[in-house]
Amino acid sequence: MPDSGPWTGAAGRLTGLGVSQGRAAGPVVRMAAPPTLPAPRPVADPDAESAAVAKALEAVTADLNRRAAAARGEAAEILEALAMIADDPMLLEDAERRARDGLDVAHALDAAFAQHREALAALGGYLAERAADLDDLKHRAVAYALDLPMPGLPAPGHPYVLVAADLSPADTAGLGPDVLALVTERGGPTSHTAILARGRGLPAVVACEGVMELPDGTVVGVDGATGEIAIGLTEEEAAAVRERDRAERARLAASSGPGRTADGHPVKLLLNIGSAKDLRPGAEGVGLFRTEFLFLDRKQAPSFDEQVAAYAEVFGQAESVIVRTLDAGTDKPLPFLGLPEEQNPALGVRGLRVDRLLPDVLDTQLDAIAAAARATGTHAWVMAPMVTTMAEATGFARRARAKGIAKVGAMVEVPAAALRAGRLLQEVDFLSIGTNDLAQYTFAADRQHSALADLLDPRQPALLELIAICAEAGREAGKPVGVCGESAGDPLLAPLLVGLGVTSLSMAPVSVPAVREALAGLTLAECRERARAALS
Repeated sequence: MPDSGPWTGAAGRLTGLGVSQGRAAGPVVRMAAPPTLPAPRPVADPDAESAAVAKALEAVTADLNRRAAAARGEAAEILEALAMIADDPMLLEDAERRARDGLDVAHALDAAFAQHREALAALGGYLAERAADLDDLKHRAVAYALDLPMPGLPAPGHPYVLVAADLSPADTAGLGPDVLALVTERGGPTSHTAILARGRGLPAVVACEGVMELPDGTVVGVDGATGEIAIGLTEEEAAAVRERDRAERARLAASSGPGRTADGHPVKLLLNIGSAKDLRPGAEGVGLFRTEFLFLDRKQAPSFDEQVAAYAEVFGQAESVIVRTLDAGTDKPLPFLGLPEEQNPALGVRGLRVDRLLPDVLDTQLDAIAAAARATGTHAWVMAPMVTTMAEATGFARRARAKGIAKVGAMVEVPAAALRAGRLLQEVDFLSIGTNDLAQYTFAADRQHSALADLLDPRQPALLELIAICAEAGREAGKPVGVCGESAGDPLLAPLLVGLGVTSLSMAPVSVPAVREALAGLTLAECRERARAALS
């Protein structure tokens, strides 16, 4: 780890990928294994087994909906999306058919989930991650059918470091206050574990090989910045780590004010949100309003009036808001879109490309955003995801302005857009760089693939060069260029981005204080020097 102090007593080290800042120390508690499928049993009443299948899936759906109602922000949205998967009529029909054909309820569920998982895994990309979610849903349904406890988080009755092969979104969304840090053997920098850990302010390390071999009770130190795990700390050392982390969090919580470097260069610090529930004080507005969360659990598109109400709720509470139009497609399936399956959805119809097939969806959304802005007196900025060509940028800008939207932008998520940033800024008013997807497409590395996590490191020079191209284009055009990917909330990386010329950083609310402090400790010249060193 970067300094000595409380880590000096470690008997050994493991290294993974640090995905959520902070330090913690405590005893390891490993995630329990999922229920074991028993041997098949004879079925006397296939109709009863079929009814039991439906009851199990209904129970899982109800449990997830109940937990979603008690959660907030991204946790609630992810739980709602999982409930929608468990409530899939095709999944139910498949499992019921297998039960009527003679399988007992547990094996009918297992076989149906397996078939759906295989289909999703074959598609790769985002849908392959959804295949892992199906495993969690299967375990929950089978546990209910066998009258076993629902799989989930351990409850040892004391604070602990949660260690798992991987964590499902449902588990991560349900983390309680006893969890000091997360360490998983699999996962990547944009997995649900990483995103929700950052949102909670929990130190987290993913892709840490060998961590599941640690016995329960082993006292470890976790550094969510470097990805290092110190093994075998004494209780005194662990307590010192926790005290230092508490002091650091208290210091950061006391910080306030706009984002600035030590010599006063302004850098707007903005929030990534999915709804008004995610808004927090201390930032200078919203840099990424992910509107797709309004659509996630819908079998029909939300109406114009519903959209107006949701957007107006945010506009009325934030100083400024940048809205991203629906970022969905076959890699982020929404049932009401009815899009055909694709062999490679990450390279298919997603983001703005959905407009090629369903233009009414974007028109309704732009109308609703404009109406909400008028109702609240807000000058909303709107940007499109997955812009790739000049024609796409021009077409989107003209349509948005025709609806009365004053400021129109484009997200830079593919290298083609970054390389043509100067031309794009002739048509749009601002750019927002999504580093998660830009890294995936730059390095041809699936953002969910834990074995390729090093290629998705936002410090990769090729990725930084693309960001620099965009920032320089913005400087020449006199237009803002921000970053709204997960890297924007990294206090080690934020100064690099500012040194490259980025004008705003948008992040999870919990990340704002640390980024503010990181920028305040360096001059603009020092940020630029760090950027030059990283590029070389």
